[in-house]
Amino acid sequence: MELAPQAAGAAADASAATPFVSVLVPVRNEAAYIGRCLEALARQDYPRDRFEVIVLDGESTDATLAAVEATRAALGLPDRLEPNRKRTTAAGMNLGLALAKGEVIIKVDGHTSVDPSFVRASVRALSESGADAVGGPIRTAGEGAIGRAIALATASRFGVGDAAFRYSSREQWTDSVPFGAYRRDVFERVGVFAEDIDRGEDDEFNYRLREHGGRILLSPAIGSTYFARSGFGALLRQYWGYGLAKAAVLGRHPRRLRPRHLVPAALVLVLCAGSLLSLVDRRFLRLVGLAAGAYAAANGLATLQLARRGNRREAPYLPLAYASIHLAAGAGFIAGVTRGLLVTGFSPGGPCGRALDRRRDG
Repeated sequence: MELAPQAAGAAADASAATPFVSVLVPVRNEAAYIGRCLEALARQDYPRDRFEVIVLDGESTDATLAAVEATRAALGLPDRLEPNRKRTTAAGMNLGLALAKGEVIIKVDGHTSVDPSFVRASVRALSESGADAVGGPIRTAGEGAIGRAIALATASRFGVGDAAFRYSSREQWTDSVPFGAYRRDVFERVGVFAEDIDRGEDDEFNYRLREHGGRILLSPAIGSTYFARSGFGALLRQYWGYGLAKAAVLGRHPRRLRPRHLVPAALVLVLCAGSLLSLVDRRFLRLVGLAAGAYAAANGLATLQLARRGNRREAPYLPLAYASIHLAAGAGFIAGVTRGLLVTGFSPGGPCGRALDRRRDG
């Protein structure tokens, strides 16, 4: 039976207001957090028949799969659980894109718990703004005094710089967002996620989208909570990886380079190079001492500011949290730049190779 014209129009309007959404959750070894992530998605106030959740598991070696299956038995989520044999987040996202049925694609991290209005707010922001992608500021939480200190550090300007999604409470156009919602046609225009960049795939894709004329909106209506690492070893590994990824991303998108990207690497260079050069000339120790003293003073001031805001229990761990972030990210960035030069710089098509060719031809 065909719908009457008015009924058909109402159905079309309802479908446009509630486009089908695919939520992609790439994970690897997230047993402690994936249940909480899926439970939050099960509580969405968006119509359940208008979204799907696909978990892409990167060959987890912990109890992640058991946690996913337990949540599916209890809550009916995820709709699909697929193996991601390449393991990386970018590969998982690309696999999810091939499987997704949605007109809107949303990426959610397994370490994240989204607000009940997350999907609805993302769809609404896309519709009302005309943006190609939207995302919201994230709240960072931690467990235990050390975990809370790490969360405070990773949410502060001293810890991570001026990334708007860490602290902004106003709607604004931006270069990149975490846990973004994208119109499906964005991937037809821009391509998929770069699988040769691990941990920096979001930024690389969003920068590429911007270079294709796309617009990205940060909306405070889109809320989520990210659970920080609970120990300093995990934090060091995380930010070492971020440093490596940032070097690779900025190598492809140098116009996105900001001072905050270089400050940690500059600190590491001064401390390490100065210490080595002091073996030849002890006067370089003054440079090392000056840099270390200035950093210690800034670190102490940032710690004191947070302690005064009611974070006294976390304050003893904050200096080490800040130092772990900055030194690991700086060292990772230097390693990433060095790797990039070795891999591409001296290849026939790389910048150093081209310079040598010009010199030889001249």
